[in-house]
Amino acid sequence: MNISPYAGKLLPAEMLVDVTKLIADYYDRKPDLRIAEQRVSFGTSGHRGSAFKASFNENHVLAITQAICDYRAQAGITGPLYVGIDTHALSEPAQISAVEVFAANGVEIFLAAGGEFTPTPAISHAILTYNKGRTSGLADGVVITPSHNPPDNGGYKYNPTNGGPADSDVTNWMQARANELLENNLRDIKRMDYHAALKASTTHQHDYISYYVKDLINVVDMNAIRDAGVRMGVDPLGGAGLRYWSAIADFYKIDLHLINQIIDPTFEFMTADWDGKIRMDPSSSYTMQGLLAKRNDYQVAFACDADHDRHGIVTPSVGLLPPNHYLAVAIDYLFQNRPQWGAQTAIGKTVVSSAMIDRVSEKLGRRLHEVPVGFKWFAPGLFDGSLGFGGEESAGASFLRIDGGVWTTDKDGLIPALLAGEIVAKTGRDPGEHYKALADQYGHAAESRVEAPANAAQKKALSKLSPEQITSTELAGEKIESIITNAPGNNAAIGGIKVSSKSGWFAARPSGTEDIYKIYAESFKGKDHLQLLIAEAQTIVDKAIS
Repeated sequence: MNISPYAGKLLPAEMLVDVTKLIADYYDRKPDLRIAEQRVSFGTSGHRGSAFKASFNENHVLAITQAICDYRAQAGITGPLYVGIDTHALSEPAQISAVEVFAANGVEIFLAAGGEFTPTPAISHAILTYNKGRTSGLADGVVITPSHNPPDNGGYKYNPTNGGPADSDVTNWMQARANELLENNLRDIKRMDYHAALKASTTHQHDYISYYVKDLINVVDMNAIRDAGVRMGVDPLGGAGLRYWSAIADFYKIDLHLINQIIDPTFEFMTADWDGKIRMDPSSSYTMQGLLAKRNDYQVAFACDADHDRHGIVTPSVGLLPPNHYLAVAIDYLFQNRPQWGAQTAIGKTVVSSAMIDRVSEKLGRRLHEVPVGFKWFAPGLFDGSLGFGGEESAGASFLRIDGGVWTTDKDGLIPALLAGEIVAKTGRDPGEHYKALADQYGHAAESRVEAPANAAQKKALSKLSPEQITSTELAGEKIESIITNAPGNNAAIGGIKVSSKSGWFAARPSGTEDIYKIYAESFKGKDHLQLLIAEAQTIVDKAIS
């Protein structure tokens, strides 16, 4: 990994996104469907792209929106559709395009009152709140966001009636339909004037902020935070949750300071990530320099990405916690401090999340539900309460209400952040101190993620590997204990392979966009063992796919 000289620094003005040109390209550039990157493509979090590259523009949004309308019709979804946007420059024009199509199709939609931005979890929360107790006329929703991606990106994702990310059978259908509409020059798309769409009887305003904020008391012990006077800082990173944080502070009378209150689509106030690009990634120390500089001003501080579905936790004791560390701490705390959760309530993790979670789960006597990468795999368990917590190594998580009911089925960056405040309030120690105690008890983990070259054929081979194709019996000096290509929790294919020994593991998955595969690795025997593990992992994988 080549670290940019701009990493962790503010970018000069000439390197910032040209918002005027970006929006012009959104309307003016048309996708060339002969180029794969310019077709609609739903990944794990919807369709993403840049207007500069003709991979996210008006035609894409019109086609995706009509595809959503067509899907709702054939799936019998007749309730309202909740619409949210984040603070990326392309989100507002994309919402305008979407509203024109939704209204023309007679879909009842709820837009944020006053043109406010809306975090992803607020959409999931709204869907679930509306659908509670209903068996028909169910609601669904969309969020127009590329999440933490750079400022020139746009994104569009769909959440069905369970409130979580859509399953691949749904997104594959929408993707195929949207591309069909593009190929037919948009002729089957229904559309009306935006101002007429706003006045349509099916278009409504909705106060997302109040509904979400007032309900937080049922998922995090806000009274404990207030009564303990926990001094907290939050950096919204210019994202959709800015007004939510001020509303939370006011409503619950907690000592919460907004460190950054700027919303600017250039995100000029953000320090660049490792590669010199601006990303609103709260798990990156490079992008979190502003908050890290103030780590000693607060008992705990936190940040969220642009759509507020990811969290980053900063403490005086350690600075920025690696996502895996905080997931382990949150799980350890929650399952000892939520007595209303059932004894059978399980812990959800992805196959590339830390084995520390495995060790904590065993200590707690809780079933571990290990699934492939993608938050959609947690949605059913969070929905029915069989999962108390679902978390990804990329700093995305959600968990149940205090009474064991569903809160959100999509990632929620706000509640893990506020939970850090509850942990300080109830224990007198910050999450960094809690992780040190876990590491002292179960071992200190070293983790890394690296990239290795692979052509298209090799990536395809990796995605379809079987355990039998791995002939090695040892990994970094230890006997291999398991080789899996399907997740233990739900037997779904992980799209690669995971190899584990007593003190370490690696997982390898092909990139969907580049000629590389990614190696995730962790060792409980130190950094030297980790490096040996990574080297052997590449040798093992290369041999299997060549």
